[in-house]
Amino acid sequence: MSKKIVKTEKAPLPIGPYNQAVAIGNLIYTSGQIPLNLSNAVVEGGIKEQAKCVLENLKAVLEGAESSLDKVVKTTVFLKNMGDFAAMNEIYAQYFSSSAPARTTVEVARLPKDVLIEIEAVAYS
Repeated sequence: MSKKIVKTEKAPLPIGPYNQAVAIGNLIYTSGQIPLNLSNAVVEGGIKEQAKCVLENLKAVLEGAESSLDKVVKTTVFLKNMGDFAAMNEIYAQYFSSSAPARTTVEVARLPKDVLIEIEAVAYS
């Protein structure tokens, strides 16, 4: 199997030594997406605004890998505050309404750029 690096200009570029996603075979592993706009600036607002941005970035990365949110089989959600769980779920459900993937959600002490949320995914093409 060959490894393919996924890169799209429709999502923020990495802020460190990693790729937006890596595909191997028909599986796609995304890096954690945080709420950055295309200029790599943090999106203002609370958890709902940041979750929407993260999911839009994730969608763009998957499309760059010739996949989609419908093909996501597993996500990991990192929240700065588990008190944001219900509000995050409200936005998350808008993106994964028909057949939600398996998911793990954990609270973490800190995220890059002090954002409120980060999401990574595994999908197929």
